[in-house]
Amino acid sequence: MRRTDRERGFTLVEVLIALAITAFVSVIAFTSFSTVITGVESTQATAERVYRINRAWMIISRDLEQFVARPVRDEFGELEPAMQGGMAARFPLSLSRGGWHNPLGQERPEVQRVNYRLEDNSLWRDSYPVLDRAGDTEAQSALLLEDVDEIRLLFLDGVDGARSVGTGTELDTRGWTENWVSDTSRPGAGLGPPLAIEVRLQLSDWGEMRRIYALPPL
Repeated sequence: MRRTDRERGFTLVEVLIALAITAFVSVIAFTSFSTVITGVESTQATAERVYRINRAWMIISRDLEQFVARPVRDEFGELEPAMQGGMAARFPLSLSRGGWHNPLGQERPEVQRVNYRLEDNSLWRDSYPVLDRAGDTEAQSALLLEDVDEIRLLFLDGVDGARSVGTGTELDTRGWTENWVSDTSRPGAGLGPPLAIEVRLQLSDWGEMRRIYALPPL
């Protein structure tokens, strides 16, 4: 018997065309998938950065809102004011703060001494287990925020400096003092706290961020 139907396969040209179409579709799919993954990673990185920035501000706000006028002795036996800071100070900001919870009932005060410092473009918070430190007292350091280029503080020393900008409610801090330190020409003279403080953080990715805090009444 004679076969009337002939079995045919793909020609080389057809195979090459099919391979080219498959490769083209694969490239488009991979590019789209890579774009989605990159977008997700970028969103996650941004969310993590926002969380860390907000967390740092929350800790700074909590410390300043719980400020107490309690001077301390440093590890050299020198008297430190309840608050000091600025470029002329040992640390950008040092203060005594209350509200140090003691759920285990340890023999320690509820007032804590904390320092803020900038090291290798990272903002650190140091806290001490005692108020009046000895030479061997070690600080407990916590990393608050990375990629910080600068921390700057301004202090309001009197009500005359509390002026607003234009007709708005924003305070004009240009006349505030940049240092809050004891007067070395007057040994033994106490340094009272400022009325308010402005904290400025210069971030490498977000630029300058500013917050003003009125200290609690003493």
